[in-house]
Amino acid sequence: MTTNAQSSEIKRTVRKLCLIVLAMAAFAWALVPLYDLFCEITGLNGKTGGPYTYDPATTSPDTSRLVKVNFITNTNQGMVWDFWSEKGGVRVHPGELKEVNFYVRNTTDRVMVGQAIPSLVPVSATQYFHKTECFCFNQQILQPGEEMVMPMRFIVGRELPTNVQSINLSYALFDITEAMGDAVVTGG
Repeated sequence: MTTNAQSSEIKRTVRKLCLIVLAMAAFAWALVPLYDLFCEITGLNGKTGGPYTYDPATTSPDTSRLVKVNFITNTNQGMVWDFWSEKGGVRVHPGELKEVNFYVRNTTDRVMVGQAIPSLVPVSATQYFHKTECFCFNQQILQPGEEMVMPMRFIVGRELPTNVQSINLSYALFDITEAMGDAVVTGG
């Protein structure tokens, strides 16, 4: 038989364990927003922002300087598509709208879904690199053997510090077919 002291100790231990489980669940839930906040504050991860609205009437290029923008493409392990950019890089005037095409080819005999994740270096340039259109905003569904042209339009902001003369924009392409489920792949 358990005494009142033992019963009381068991109840305290169960309460502590429940609080620990709740704290762990809350931490797991908050991890992604905390990571995003950490990256935003520190400039780590080189994530670019979402869609940007460009108004040519109020934006004029700074023709006194050029910035080199390099494009790097790679596929994640398990992604068998071919993925490349039409150019390895371009020179742009800050404030100038530029378009570059990227290409993907599904080299398999099955329908697949891909998602490109961007990263930008140096991180000090991320707040000045604006995409008005990008394939990375959406998942790409390709039929077997299908090839797709994916435009990406961007502006390097006029406010870019003058010591930044080169920017590397990298895309990692991931296979997300299984995560999207059969409904997306079959169109149902």
